[in-house]
Amino acid sequence: MKKTSALLTPLILVSFAFTGFAADDEKKTGAVNEKCPMTGKAINPECTFDFEEVTYAFCSGKCRGEFKGKVTDSLYSQLGGKAAIDAAVDLFYTKVLADKRVNFFFEDTNMKRQHNKQKQFLSAALGSPVPYEGMDMRKGHANMDLKEEHFNAIAENLQATLEELKIKPELIAKVMAVVATTKDDVLNRPKSK
Repeated sequence: MKKTSALLTPLILVSFAFTGFAADDEKKTGAVNEKCPMTGKAINPECTFDFEEVTYAFCSGKCRGEFKGKVTDSLYSQLGGKAAIDAAVDLFYTKVLADKRVNFFFEDTNMKRQHNKQKQFLSAALGSPVPYEGMDMRKGHANMDLKEEHFNAIAENLQATLEELKIKPELIAKVMAVVATTKDDVLNRPKSK
């Protein structure tokens, strides 16, 4: 069976449904979006919010406030944002590649590319305003013949990573709760009720 380079880390959901981002089409505001990420309406170039060196524009101060609240209160921000996700993914894959229960899934994988995809995915899943544009969990794992023990090994490595990085236990519990919601998709079985 051909190994796939699909995402194996079991995290989905939680990402915001942002529309209208166009990084190559920055306006005079320097914003990455032409439409309000909250409503889809035309932006007011005077109504912006900077987050992790990116400027987002909004149609109104109300939308800006709602966006700011969601982003700054997100699990992504509570964990430490981009720097924390980068460190976690790098340490996580060190653990996964040393784990004989699951490392064979990555034998034919471009790990630099895998790290980058995973960083984007985890950021979006935990509440970053940058959307994930990769394959969904069910499709990404469809041909991998994953079993419950594989899922559990990945989850154990993720938890060990977060513990080693000294993430607060209550935040680890939130991340692991998100992990648990993905099991059916990752293992390609009917959704639990």
